[in-house]
Amino acid sequence: MKKQLMKRLLAAGMSIAMMGTMVACGATAQTTTTSETAETTETTASDAETTPASVDGSVKGALEGVTLSFGTSGLFAPFSYYDESGELIGFDIDFCNALKDYLGFEIEGEMQAMDYSALATSLAEGKLDFGMAALCATDERKEVMNFSETYCDSGQSLAINTESSPKDLTAVDMLTSGDYKVAVEKGTASHMYAINIGVPEDALEVHDEITTAYESLEQGKVDALIQDTPGLAYYIKTTEDTKIAITGDSFNQGQSPYAIAISFDCTEANPEIVEIFNKAVEELIADGTFAELSAKWLE
Repeated sequence: MKKQLMKRLLAAGMSIAMMGTMVACGATAQTTTTSETAETTETTASDAETTPASVDGSVKGALEGVTLSFGTSGLFAPFSYYDESGELIGFDIDFCNALKDYLGFEIEGEMQAMDYSALATSLAEGKLDFGMAALCATDERKEVMNFSETYCDSGQSLAINTESSPKDLTAVDMLTSGDYKVAVEKGTASHMYAINIGVPEDALEVHDEITTAYESLEQGKVDALIQDTPGLAYYIKTTEDTKIAITGDSFNQGQSPYAIAISFDCTEANPEIVEIFNKAVEELIADGTFAELSAKWLE
């Protein structure tokens, strides 16, 4: 499973690298201005002048002096989660820090962790400037926030309890019958997928956090669970004596693309920022940073 994910990550990286300079939807070649007085000049996420590329074409340092608020989930290993000491870790956390160091921006306060529903709302309402949490760039989310190019296409999988789930439950499309109870995490692509394929509402058990959804399946309270394949595979690999197993093939490929979410408010204040993030991802792939993080977290 991890090897398949690594191939998808590298494929996504190669496609980004081949695109050259990327332009954000609706972005124009302009910059915002700072408010200046004779004494001081204050630079923030809402008034910083951003430059999409240096003389050599790189965007390294393009967001120096910019401060951005950042949100994640802390609920989805190996991308964003808490270790035993309570430290927020994961692929997305390291990738965010790599982008911060490369582009030169600062993060306002601390990284803010919340459930997916709250994270999506905060980005849609401009309470956060950008977010990374294995966030899927769905059509619904694109209506209320911007996204960078995809850096991982995860796909989704169906999980069962090897002891308590019905033995005939082997494919996700069987859930539309309403004969099986399925757990999903609220506001995620898995939740939306279950609704879109027609799983009856009374057959859905919706959880605020994926951890309680896993617990429900482990305890046999539900028959199945839908989740992004990387997180599900990681849970199974790292959970001792788990009863959970993946059944059938991965599905919804191409519809669960992980990308950097950027609020409309942040984009309006910094019209080049989506392009800058796209180019930074391309350059961090080219210099080996992306492969190094993938080897650390996803193999």
